[in-house]
Order: sequence, then structure tokens, then C-alpha cells
Amino acid sequence: MIILGIDPGAGGAIACWEKGITSHKCPKSTEEMSSLVQSYVGKNKAYAYIEQVHAMPHDGRSSLFKFGTNYGMWLGILAAHGIEVEKVSPQKWMKYWKVKLDIELSKDKPKRKRELKEIAQNYTDKTVTLYNADAILIAMYGLYTKQEENKNDSKGSKSKV
Repeated sequence: MIILGIDPGAGGAIACWEKGITSHKCPKSTEEMSSLVQSYVGKNKAYAYIEQVHAMPHDGRSSLFKFGTNYGMWLGILAAHGIEVEKVSPQKWMKYWKVKLDIELSKDKPKRKRELKEIAQNYTDKTVTLYNADAILIAMYGLYTKQEENKNDSKGSKSKV
């Protein structure tokens, strides 16, 4: 099973779990994005978890347009590769980690980003930076969520027999 975690901003990243986690900064072009997804999944079954984000009132129009374009490109590329996608809000995946690790994350965004970076570092031996920490944690959220679903599905099918 391959799990992709995507922080769709231009300053974000894509992370891939397949017997370990790897990540890449968000490519600049659609072609590079598609090639990267293809290199991760090949012909294997993959699931993608992409951060579903919304515009903030203080965001400028041009930056919102660029962000929305990037988000749409990721969704199109994943669909073209036949990858099942789950859109997950930042609140949902961060709450998952707060509950799983029994922690409180700072309300201060720069401090919270550093805290998330420290958590993400526990899931890879590669260097975690502010650009890839969210993608890594989204991928690991996706992995644990998918494993739980599979466990529940197998329990349900056993009880029906």
C-alpha cells in the first residue's frame, strides 16, 4: 500500500509512505508534479490525502489564485493517475495527532509549525523542514487511518461469516 500526503501550497510538499517515508518539495510545473506522482506509485494501488484548505480573508487575490491553481493541479494529477483521494482539513489531521500523542499544539502559528516539524521528525531519518513536515504528517495520518479502516473491514467481514 502506498500513501501520499500532500500539502498543496507552492511552499508545501508531497510525502510518500511505502515501507518508510520520503518527501519532495512541491514541484514548480504540472509535468514535474505528475512525474513525481508516477515515480511514487507506478502501477501500485495508492491512496492520497490532500490538505483541504480555504481562503483566508487576509490573503491577497493573486496568492489565492496561485494557491487554488496548485490545489487543482494536484487533484487533477491524482485523478489522472487513478488515485483515490481524501481531502482532509488541517483541523482534522492536527486533531488526530493531538489525540494520538496526547499533546496540545500551540495556537501561535510559527510555534505550532516548529512543534509539527518535531513530530514529523519521528517518522523519517531524513531531515524534516518546515516545507515538508505537514506533508509527512498528513501521509502518516493517512497511513494510520487506512490501517484502521482495513482492520475494521476485516473484523466486519469475519463477524458476517
